[in-house]
Amino acid sequence: MSVTTDIPATYKGPRKVFARLLSMGAREDRLLVFLLAGCVLTFVAQMPKLAREAHLTGQELNMLLGGALLGIVFIAPLFLYVLALVAHWIARAAGGQGDAYRARLALFWAFLASSPLILLNGLVAGFIGAGAALNLVGALWCVVFLWFWISGMIQGYWTRS
Repeated sequence: MSVTTDIPATYKGPRKVFARLLSMGAREDRLLVFLLAGCVLTFVAQMPKLAREAHLTGQELNMLLGGALLGIVFIAPLFLYVLALVAHWIARAAGGQGDAYRARLALFWAFLASSPLILLNGLVAGFIGAGAALNLVGALWCVVFLWFWISGMIQGYWTRS
């Protein structure tokens, strides 16, 4: 299946999609594409918020976009690789039987699969601004992201597929 059909399928059954991704074999290039696609979508999601901020405060939009691009597309992937390694160590310490590839796949896929909610969060931040709606969408994204990540870690470390 393609990524565009895997993302909605993840909302129905994240462990099933993750098991299928694992069965495709270990490919670091696929993981890097998942990670970078998630980061680019997160950057795109920040554009309405940054445009609103630039308009309201008089700041230069290009400077805000440049900083967001640097932070989200170039620095965040490094942080996410370290986070996946720490998750691997924790899973192994808790008795999991997977390798570091599974931890990276679980984290990067959860990040990409939850990107529709990141995009919604960006739209709410840009068009409505701070408030209850933004907090609700942000909390929903956090819950969904953690659900996907934890499901992937369980499938990768404690379920034999």
